[in-house]
Amino acid sequence: MNPATQRELIAGPVGAIDLAIDLPAPDAAPRGLAVIAHPHPLYGGTMDNKVVITLARAFVGLGFVSVRANFRGVGKTEGVHDEGRGETDDLLAVVRAMRERYAPAHLVLAGFSFGSFVQTHVAERLRTEGVGIDRMVLVGTATSRWNVLPVPADTLVIHGEQDDTVPLASVLDWARPQELPVVVIPGADHFFHRKLPIIKRLVQAAFVSGPSAAPDDDAADTA
Repeated sequence: MNPATQRELIAGPVGAIDLAIDLPAPDAAPRGLAVIAHPHPLYGGTMDNKVVITLARAFVGLGFVSVRANFRGVGKTEGVHDEGRGETDDLLAVVRAMRERYAPAHLVLAGFSFGSFVQTHVAERLRTEGVGIDRMVLVGTATSRWNVLPVPADTLVIHGEQDDTVPLASVLDWARPQELPVVVIPGADHFFHRKLPIIKRLVQAAFVSGPSAAPDDDAADTA
């Protein structure tokens, strides 16, 4: 993401997990931990996807330690694609390791596309373990393709009006029984081409009750 991004491997259930960690400004205590999941690895998804990086930048600007992880078979992460099951196990290992390292006051789970589906299962598993999640942020939620679980009422759900990979109607059908608001970005496709600054602004606005967000230095971001 930038020269300060820390790259490392941690032990996972079937081998190494490839991480990218970005820290907030060193003159302030981190506000919390944000773990971000990327889109489908069999279709080119990696932790360096532009939407994922946009989420990471937003959380770093908000004072969070931002952690991205490559799914199985991507980058230096070992293992093979497991349709979300192994990916859930791996992200749980990431959350546990990063909570032990940083002892965050707040935990946020975020995901894009396939990553949003995985994060709903991570959240469910954490809840059964008694681990509190302060917020979820789901972008391009893949409701038409996988079993995306119900989420907390304060989850920020962002979707593109013109998404032809996951139709907006599918997301609304998933959200409707939960009475869950969905933020629709007009004109946006699944990958939010030329709409990335809007995602960053929406995320930062959703967390204004705490430490102030950093100035938006990515206004020129395009995909």
